[in-house]
Amino acid sequence: MKEEEEINRLTEKIIGFAIKVHKVLGPGFVEKIFERALIYEFEKAAIDFQNQFQVKIKYEEMKIGIQRVDFIIEDTVLLELKSASRIIPVFEAQLLSYLKASGKRVGLLLNFGRKRLEIRRMVNQL
Repeated sequence: MKEEEEINRLTEKIIGFAIKVHKVLGPGFVEKIFERALIYEFEKAAIDFQNQFQVKIKYEEMKIGIQRVDFIIEDTVLLELKSASRIIPVFEAQLLSYLKASGKRVGLLLNFGRKRLEIRRMVNQL
């Protein structure tokens, strides 16, 4: 239960930073702009993160490729950014696939492309 509470606190922090970034910048920029603003916020808050985190994709026992996730935060939460007119099912499927491939449990999908920030919290049922 403690681990779950820590993950919840971490996702709340991440969402708080995303809301701040969206409020300051507004919609309409490419993902990279929001990514850079979040890097600034994470560094300012001394949050451990990796940007453009590589997830190894395996088929059975064979490594068949690599995909990049926008962020992994504190080696726990995957964070995928979008700047689109809306969140579509393929974005959710993409994050869920990243969670499964990485063995991580929780991910956030953030869409900065709308007037109001869209947030989806996804859980991999390991």
